Amino acid sequence: MSSSVIEQVGRALIGKPGGRSEIPTPALVIDLPAFEANLARMAAHCRSEGLGLRPHAKTHKCAEIARRQLAAGAVGICCAKLAEAEALAAHGVQKILLTSPLVTKGSLARAIALNELIDELIITVDHPDGVRDLDLAADAAGKAMRVLIDVDVGLHRTGIGLGQDFEPLARQIDDARALTFCGLQGYAGQLMHVEDNDERTQKSLEVMDMLATARARAENLGMDCPIVSGGGTGTYDIDPQAGVLSDLQGGSYIFMDRQYGEVATKEGRLPFAPALFVQMTVISANTPGIVTTDAGFKAFATDADAPVLHSGAPEGAAFFFFGDEQGGVALANPETDHLPRGAVLSCIVPHCDPTVNLYDAYYVVDGDRVVDIWPIEARGASQ
Repeated sequence: MSSSVIEQVGRALIGKPGGRSEIPTPALVIDLPAFEANLARMAAHCRSEGLGLRPHAKTHKCAEIARRQLAAGAVGICCAKLAEAEALAAHGVQKILLTSPLVTKGSLARAIALNELIDELIITVDHPDGVRDLDLAADAAGKAMRVLIDVDVGLHRTGIGLGQDFEPLARQIDDARALTFCGLQGYAGQLMHVEDNDERTQKSLEVMDMLATARARAENLGMDCPIVSGGGTGTYDIDPQAGVLSDLQGGSYIFMDRQYGEVATKEGRLPFAPALFVQMTVISANTPGIVTTDAGFKAFATDADAPVLHSGAPEGAAFFFFGDEQGGVALANPETDHLPRGAVLSCIVPHCDPTVNLYDAYYVVDGDRVVDIWPIEARGASQ
């Protein structure tokens, strides 16, 4: 079926008793009560810590979810890519932090246009040439651009280190004609999935020390740092201890996945419930001990371990990839366990962000009912 036909079929299921079992599969499903609980829990945590929440939309790529995060108190939304920001802005999201530097003339022109369109656009910079080019573009457009310095806190993906180049870059921004310095960004993605809580705590607080040093150096130059943005779901309860961040960039907390489910905390595990699933259907059950589903490599991101069966399968059953279009389920007790053709199963995804990017929409469910369908407007927005 085409995507339009699938959407028509899906929308016909909204409100229908038992409609969840009739969703065309494979499908991306949000459990609404779990999602809302995660949303409220993180918002309450940040309020209690005196911390803003600036969640990352690269996790969900969905305007409806961004709007709900803002309504719950988020100070803005992070986007990893400019096209992602453009897609969300086109659906009313007005406060966006772009967390990746811009390089090409085309991307600078698009950022200038986006800056005219929304209430608040903040760009991260990490190189003198990027500062120069952005300043020239903003000056020509006649509207100042807000910027953060992206600090490399050990990931080495983007950002400038705290060596001899940090102060000159800060001075360059301070001297720019059309740039407004707003503070710092520092994201330690390398720490988010460190399983041991003590190790993750030690290393995360070291990162916070680096950001505190960067803030002090900027302030010594007479530059205020109202924003110090960073952290994530894996360190959400550690980073506030240092009193450095102004806002937290957690993203995966709304959904969770297999990777985050394995992260240990002092209380056991992260206190957010799995809310995102791939729903699939058994399409063949002719071989004893295994069945075949309609969700294979194309239904999941495959950069992490296999999906975890969540519902519909006998205890001890395990999912395995069976091809591009098919997945398999190995039954723990082949002589007694049984999954018939047509059985509906769901899996916790291995890695939520790239899995989301494989789908056009979420089926939002509450119990056995489909209650809504949310488009994933920024799917594939990678430029």
